[in-house]
Amino acid sequence: MKSFDPRRRARHHPYGGQALAFAAVVRVTYELEPAEWAEELARLESIGLPEGPDEVRGEVVAVEDGRAVLDFPDRNWEGDVTLLVSALIAGEWADSAALRRCRLVALDWPDGRPGPAFEPADRVVVGAIVKPSLGLAPREVAETAAALARGGADLIKDDELLGDRDWCPLEERVRAVTAAIPPEVRYAPNLSGSADGLLARAERAVELGASALMVNAFAQGLDALRLLREADFGVPLFAHRVGAALWLRGSFGISGTVLAELTRLCGGDYVQAGSFTGQVFDGEDEVRAQVAACHRSLGGVRRSTAVLGGGVGPENAAEQVRRSGAETELMVLLGARAYLHPGGVEEGVRATVEAVAR
Repeated sequence: MKSFDPRRRARHHPYGGQALAFAAVVRVTYELEPAEWAEELARLESIGLPEGPDEVRGEVVAVEDGRAVLDFPDRNWEGDVTLLVSALIAGEWADSAALRRCRLVALDWPDGRPGPAFEPADRVVVGAIVKPSLGLAPREVAETAAALARGGADLIKDDELLGDRDWCPLEERVRAVTAAIPPEVRYAPNLSGSADGLLARAERAVELGASALMVNAFAQGLDALRLLREADFGVPLFAHRVGAALWLRGSFGISGTVLAELTRLCGGDYVQAGSFTGQVFDGEDEVRAQVAACHRSLGGVRRSTAVLGGGVGPENAAEQVRRSGAETELMVLLGARAYLHPGGVEEGVRATVEAVAR
């Protein structure tokens, strides 16, 4: 393997003299089959031709045991999340008939991403989703939220399917819910929808009392999360991962660890990490790795709250916490299982709060 200097020396090339004396590079690792495709991968996601400017060219550092380590100049993206995704995560290489496997499994992130705005809680918190997902009027959403709050939920959020609909308008919903729950309980309405109104919806929701905001980060686009973070609305952001499974599952795409890191770097205060219930596809080691990715030192940004959700209920919440390996900066997120509690959803939340507090 070549020795690595995060600043690469420039070379002369036929496309414009000499590059800068030193240029920051981003080091990435792929699981790759066939391995000999590494040079083509580096070329395809940088210059796109056999020859081109050296200052933007990708380079192969090492190929070993089915993995390829590549360096790309950071100047190719310079903090632009959409362009980085277009090259490294969902690049043109995914169209190639020659590849049997290409998964991004590690990335040495450059500095400059915003990261979360809030420090996570020094304990395990309980989140709860308003159900049913669709069909409730604002008054009914508020009534359900009030029950979740009485049970002890720290954060209440919309389902990812609920947007700003005529039968449940965002503004009416936020007014109703925030009037029905204590001020210390956060409510995260779902902002997902048309891109041209995203920031306006966020601003209005906060004006009306929303104490958190949620966006379907992968359906809406990860840069929407970054945009909300840098707009600085003064509330934490819940990054829902609906759509991310299409990047995570199978032989092409990205590892859950890298995805959790990217979500955190873009500003996710709450980052979903799967669960240990068997209801979602993440394996046990993958879930723990995603939890760790929310908490370890990363580019100088704050840590995120790792969210365990998918089949989580009062009967297994404590086990989720134990298997995660984390005792703080963690959320167990209740969905349908809380509503199946024999005592009703309020008791389902209360039982969960008691279970994780033991």
